[in-house]
Amino acid sequence: MEGPSPNQSQPPCQPWAVQNGWSSDPPAGPLPHLQQLSLGSAPNRNLSCNHLQASGVSSKSGIAAFSIRNSARHSMQYACNDNQVVQQSVPDARVLSPTVQERNIRPCSFPYNEATQPFNPQQIPHYSSPNPYQAADPSFYSQHTYRSLLNQPQSPVQNPLPVSPACVEPQLNHSQPPASDGGSSGSFVGCNEALLASPSAPMQQQPLWSVAALSKESMNEFVPTTSALDHNLTPQSPNSESRYGLNPELLPSAVKVMAEDRAEWEGKVFISEHFSRLPPLATTSCVMEDRGNVSPLAIRSVTYCVPCDGQAALLSRLPLGALVTPFIKQNACEPIPLCKDVDCVVGCRWCGASMCPAMGWQDCGQRFYCPFCGKLNEVPWQHYQPTKGVEGARVDKDKRPELSMGSYEILNSEKGEPAALLLAIDVSASALRGGHLEFVAQQIHTLLTSLVREEGDASSGRRVGLMTYDSRIHLYDLSPDLSRPHMLVIAETEDLQLPVREGLLVSLKDCLESIGSVLQLIPQFGAECCDSSGLPIELPVKAGLAVLQGLKCPGKLLIFHTAALIETGHTNSSSGFFGTNKPKSIFQPSEKAISLAKECILQGCGVHMFVLSQQDVGGAWPGHIPFLTGGALHTYSYLQGELDRECFSTDLKQIVETDTGYKAELRIFVSNDLRVSGCYGMFLPGSNPGHITMATLDWRTTLAVELAHSKALDETRGAAIQVVLSYTSQTGERRIRVHTLTLRCSRHLQDTFRNYQAETLLTFYCKKMYCAVLERPLQELREELQTDVTEALASYRKHCCSSSVSAGQLVLPQFLRALPVYVNSLRKSEVLLPGLRSSVHQRLHQRCRVLALDTRSTVRHFYPLLLPLLPSVDSSSPPHTQGALRCTGSSLDSRGLYLVHAPFTVLLWVGTQVPASTLVELFNVSCFSSLPSGETNLPALENRLSASVRSFISSLSSEVPYARKLVVVKQGDTCEEALQRHLVEDKSPNGGASYADFLYHLHVNSVRLLL
Repeated sequence: MEGPSPNQSQPPCQPWAVQNGWSSDPPAGPLPHLQQLSLGSAPNRNLSCNHLQASGVSSKSGIAAFSIRNSARHSMQYACNDNQVVQQSVPDARVLSPTVQERNIRPCSFPYNEATQPFNPQQIPHYSSPNPYQAADPSFYSQHTYRSLLNQPQSPVQNPLPVSPACVEPQLNHSQPPASDGGSSGSFVGCNEALLASPSAPMQQQPLWSVAALSKESMNEFVPTTSALDHNLTPQSPNSESRYGLNPELLPSAVKVMAEDRAEWEGKVFISEHFSRLPPLATTSCVMEDRGNVSPLAIRSVTYCVPCDGQAALLSRLPLGALVTPFIKQNACEPIPLCKDVDCVVGCRWCGASMCPAMGWQDCGQRFYCPFCGKLNEVPWQHYQPTKGVEGARVDKDKRPELSMGSYEILNSEKGEPAALLLAIDVSASALRGGHLEFVAQQIHTLLTSLVREEGDASSGRRVGLMTYDSRIHLYDLSPDLSRPHMLVIAETEDLQLPVREGLLVSLKDCLESIGSVLQLIPQFGAECCDSSGLPIELPVKAGLAVLQGLKCPGKLLIFHTAALIETGHTNSSSGFFGTNKPKSIFQPSEKAISLAKECILQGCGVHMFVLSQQDVGGAWPGHIPFLTGGALHTYSYLQGELDRECFSTDLKQIVETDTGYKAELRIFVSNDLRVSGCYGMFLPGSNPGHITMATLDWRTTLAVELAHSKALDETRGAAIQVVLSYTSQTGERRIRVHTLTLRCSRHLQDTFRNYQAETLLTFYCKKMYCAVLERPLQELREELQTDVTEALASYRKHCCSSSVSAGQLVLPQFLRALPVYVNSLRKSEVLLPGLRSSVHQRLHQRCRVLALDTRSTVRHFYPLLLPLLPSVDSSSPPHTQGALRCTGSSLDSRGLYLVHAPFTVLLWVGTQVPASTLVELFNVSCFSSLPSGETNLPALENRLSASVRSFISSLSSEVPYARKLVVVKQGDTCEEALQRHLVEDKSPNGGASYADFLYHLHVNSVRLLL
């Protein structure tokens, strides 16, 4: 939003601040009001300056500090390392005097359409109406309690050891232009100095600065290079500019954080031992070795040093919990060890926890202490072995995976029915008119044939069924004894009764020929009824569920639907909206969908729906049941185009071949002094957040578990988390997979802060907020995110800083440098901040797909990879992800090609000045104007550039859960808005604030909280 010119009168400050969601109440302490900070003033104003006196605070490690200066003679100073603080404070930061009450300087705020209520941390209801994903909390700290704890004197146990700051020698380039006569020098976070003579004044060039070199192994500085500040090649995008004059290039970079972690861990082995240290980031490829503690691929703790008591956890203002991916893909080099249930040492008989290395052995191995309930257990005589050594480990520890491994699997002796694959095809009038059924039938038959060829004799254990439907259900008897398949028609769909059960599900190897004959006849069916009013969503689901229930087996139900969808029965979104006080949300599924999903969960039926037609805007959304049962929703446009057909084939193959667990039951055990307060993910919540049931799950299924203190933890014992997954395999085996994580505890708050990771917090916040949209307003959730991060920065500033810092310095924990940009991207996502061009169905679909993602894919969704493609032309190496750039418009050069990689999107941006030879080699066009934009396939040309780019895109597509269409975006084209939504550091098209502005607000409000 542009400010008024100097000759225009401005509205009063308070209403403007209120409508932008920021508090305008003056603070009680000496810190100036937001509008008193030097945000730039109108010309011809005489402003006096007062010194701001900052209180001394202390820290132990991991500090990133940025200083605000209003003088051209001072530079920003930043340095951080793991072992000691490298920072100096300059105590002469200045702010504008509060004596001028009548000036018309606007307070800092977000764009007008992102919030409509004042920002006041004390008024945000963090504990609202009961959430189905959370447990009832009988005792919790109020906001007033937190504020009193934050402002109380620091306790001795939280005082870190004194740290001597190392010498920092700023080096300035004094060649910057002089200040404008019409304005005053401003002070900003993250830059040395900037002058805003008026809201429309041009940006002044930032002086270069650097930090004196320290020891090579300990220095982890944030020092921009000359190339980072050179904007001659790439002009600043209007959306990249900060309204407060901050240079985005000088702010903490998520790309740099990933690069530093990759340089440290890529190609190395992370050994997960007892009381594990901080692991590599989820986006870093690294070999994980299990030595008694679970791999972070299965359980990734939000912090790897748990505060000992609830008061310290409350002071940090960051959540406690873990991200759980229980059905992780097994590594071929180091598979999860398997043992039989009769051979395993029995776990705790009091709480039901499984045996693990966290159990403490006593009395020479006759008893063991359970850390999850705090009770002693007698060891059965048949499993007894003596202990040895000071640590009291059993002599057979290395021979038993349950005693030595963080992850292992138990095979039960009893075996159930193998999982089935049931195909349901819509043969209504609209489906037959669409002309795509022949292609669908051909792809299904090709896939089944390949399964028989690849699996060989193992395909005899996979059972397959087929049915078609319009307003009636058509079942097929595929018994190999019959000369040809028999069709069974069920006209009464309200109360489905199976006429026969034999032959409905048959071994794939025995029924492939029968299925092929039916698939050939399906496109020739005649329309027997009119479907102008549409078909109920529940019809094919109920029919498929009845087949699985009749044969008492789990399975996948694949529905290929074309007709318009209608939703029968009561829906939460349409009836009684004004007749009840219960909050309504567009994200809430109907009661009928929830009831049918519960039946699918009990049976282990995962629903995957392929919608083959473009549905009407006002129609029912069919995705609730598929996503709640561990399946997914895939949409196409009648499969007429080549891109749609390729995506359909890829999605179909991936769903059928993905290893899946059925009838899954997840139990979460935590240390006796902790409790599970909430669990968030794509599932139907129950009464106990520590006990979850799911119809199906795969290796990407990730849940966020939130923990809380019930009493103080023992620092010597630490904390433990165990996840026990009971599921049925494809072959019908009942298995139990056990993951156990042990964590250190500390009474020092700084130890907790420096063991958080921004990527883990982003995934945790995402799952929690996306589950909370069912019950709470979106604006309230956005404000809560902002408040939590603001108060966390204030707490770290007060309790964890080792040297005196001025109020103009932004202080961040080392491993949370990327947290502000991640949280800002989450806040302005389409789910929490809808845009004008985002439909309800698109937002529903995006929420469910993101909730089902793992940590790595979630980070890629909220901070996509922006990869330059042209630099690899002059070298023999193909494009790679290590050259990623910041997600901002200023990273784009009109002479380059850039690829944007996200889980659901892949974009290729083409600049206007790309050489004609490059266009010919990659697109087979000779000029920029002839290049088509939109969804396309790159032509397969015989040259190195074309081959390397196509191979690179193919390798990236293998990492994502869905098939994607390549979208070519030309610079200056109307479809460039699709790219702008992925440039998350800029202002977003839906009105979200830029990263620079959001970081400025976080800093200003965190300082205000300390008064």
